[in-house]
Amino acid sequence: MVFYRKYRPQKIEELDSQSVRDKLYSVLETKSVSHAFLFTGPKGLGKTSTARIVAKAINCEKKTKEVEPCNKCEQCVSIMHGNNLDILEIDGASNRGIDEIRDLREKVKLSPASARKKVYIIDEVHMLTTEAFNALLKTLEEPPSHVVFILCTTEPHKVPATIKSRCLQIQFKKAAEEELVRSFERIVKAEKLKADKKALNLIAGLSDGSFRDGVKILEEMSHSASSGQAKNKKITTELVEQKFQVSSIEYQTTQLIYYLEGKDTKSALGIVSKLAEDGVEMGYFMQSLIETLHKNLLFKAGVENSPLRLASQDFVGQAKLEMQDLKRLIELLSKAFSELKYAVLPQLPLELAIVEWGLQTRINADANAESTQNSTSFSDKKISNTPIVSTQQGIANYNSNDALFHALIDKVKTYNHSIAGVLRGCRIKSYDGNSLTVEAKFKFHKDKLSEKKTQEILEKACHEITKKNVKIEVELKGGDKT
Repeated sequence: MVFYRKYRPQKIEELDSQSVRDKLYSVLETKSVSHAFLFTGPKGLGKTSTARIVAKAINCEKKTKEVEPCNKCEQCVSIMHGNNLDILEIDGASNRGIDEIRDLREKVKLSPASARKKVYIIDEVHMLTTEAFNALLKTLEEPPSHVVFILCTTEPHKVPATIKSRCLQIQFKKAAEEELVRSFERIVKAEKLKADKKALNLIAGLSDGSFRDGVKILEEMSHSASSGQAKNKKITTELVEQKFQVSSIEYQTTQLIYYLEGKDTKSALGIVSKLAEDGVEMGYFMQSLIETLHKNLLFKAGVENSPLRLASQDFVGQAKLEMQDLKRLIELLSKAFSELKYAVLPQLPLELAIVEWGLQTRINADANAESTQNSTSFSDKKISNTPIVSTQQGIANYNSNDALFHALIDKVKTYNHSIAGVLRGCRIKSYDGNSLTVEAKFKFHKDKLSEKKTQEILEKACHEITKKNVKIEVELKGGDKT
């Protein structure tokens, strides 16, 4: 049996979240237990396991320490084995309709077969339809005395306020490092494994606050150690670093920040390409990148005593980034991180963020140059008053027009997917900071982009990117402008 199933907590005292332990002790010690609980929090924190423990604590025939289930009586054993007739686990995603909830409402009226109370555990409750929620609400308003509901969800904002108000809510927060290590140490001891404390801390850092994900990594490391990949069959820091390329990631994080500080978009994209080729988990890398920038933002603000130690003294770019730069980068990367789950290629959100960062800094530089030019003497203006016009040179070069065009397509997509699709078949012919000419290959592309509503979307999107009021013109290749 895999570790995270084998070592699921079976008592309240075995729960690794101290805040959840304390809350349950205080709630279950009272004479009258709430008729409905709402467990909220990210995946992998033990919400369903805790729901089963509560079911045992309510129905245990021989409680120990007043509230702890004994895990030996008939009720506790049957709940652990999943065959207790009075403990029903329902998947909200596959039983989300009003018919299923109406059926549940009829069944809750029946007395328990053998337990003290019937317990309904509804997982991913936010998946219920509006009609199903309304039907459930009627039961929660006037529940039978022999029924307890435990609702679990990763998205509490989708649960109606009327439901929340009738539940005792317990929030499961992402696990702290010491809580994760406590969980790992319990498994290491039970499995009679050998592990360095630093290695467990490193695994905790890779777990993204999830007990389940952390235990999976620990099990993977135990297999690597037992297969002879580690000295003395021990889970060491070196073994974890080798497996997950942690040292490389730290180095690449610092190197990427160095290139971003130097506005070197090409080299920055090269780093991402190398990471993708090496099979590095892009989510973990982006998290490391954001944490590094966040640490230095706090240092700039005077909150932290020192910036994050650099993995290599050859790369000191992050020390040169100003607070506004750090803020902008963190915003771009956070947005990219949130788009990871929908990305066709895992590296694509990060690549687009890097391109947009390069575009933004180039636009700012152009604006500063324009301001400086406007402040020169009249005689200087007579010498040179012709605007510099950039022309697209090909996507491979990632020049300013390429970056602007890709950013424009992405921004337009948030307003209208079909317009963004049409735009992809075109190109930027010229851009001088005040006007942008889009060249269309086909007449129906030109006609679509020339529509008034489309023009408004294009100009609005361009303004959000460049922070300027740019006039958009559409030209058919070899034809007239609009």
